[in-house]
Amino acid sequence: MNIKDIKCFLLDMDGTIYLGDKLIDGSLQFLDTVKKQRKKFLFLTNNSSKNKDAYKEKLNKLGCEVDAEDVFSSGEATIIYLNKLKPGAKVFLLATPLLEKEFIKAGFKLIKDRSEKPDFVVLAFDTTLTYEKLWIACDLIREGVEYIATHPDFNCPLEDNKFMPDTGSMIKLIEGSTGKKPLVIGKPEKYIIDAVIEKYNLKREDIAMVGDRLYTDIAVGKNAGITSTLVMSGETTEDMYKKSDIKADYVFESIKELEEAINK
Repeated sequence: MNIKDIKCFLLDMDGTIYLGDKLIDGSLQFLDTVKKQRKKFLFLTNNSSKNKDAYKEKLNKLGCEVDAEDVFSSGEATIIYLNKLKPGAKVFLLATPLLEKEFIKAGFKLIKDRSEKPDFVVLAFDTTLTYEKLWIACDLIREGVEYIATHPDFNCPLEDNKFMPDTGSMIKLIEGSTGKKPLVIGKPEKYIIDAVIEKYNLKREDIAMVGDRLYTDIAVGKNAGITSTLVMSGETTEDMYKKSDIKADYVFESIKELEEAINK
């Protein structure tokens, strides 16, 4: 598929559109070009620490005029997945208050302590993580409660080449204690793309994933059967890409060069 023929761009946010609270050069021009060409874009993020309204607010503050429905996270994909398995399930959720609200809105009952056994343990990007939450989760996982994680990113990129520990780091910690690995919903697994295709009525061959991480953004291209586009503005360095077995269909320095490619 030629990049100019893509009809819907799934855009990672952290490291692709912005770093921390700073917009990456060329982001607004790219969105304008996609709109002018009457194509579609969706902000697809593994970051499950915020809900779509929070992302809309952040993007709007940065100058990106988007609607809440233009944002889709691994948290929302996890809700869609769980609703198919067991609507109204009891969930022990390691997540921020914003994502907790989304789970409650979707009809799930959140278990907060050891008094009840849940149907699922769900690990999200919990920036409010406490030792008590972690301890309870590990006990439940050892007891055989089904364990799901929203995404596997080890780090969340920030400005000035700094990083926050992300959900993948928490997955490793829990694995060290329990020996158990979760079912992952977000990138690189196909479940998040399946959820997007279903919700927005898209065709797989019309979609390109644009992102900065090899093991999530680019790997999901192969796993979900869509075009992958790597931007070198976030986590991945040239040296990392050379040494990796994961290869993208397209590679650009940043979203600015991608915009130039589709606007030729």
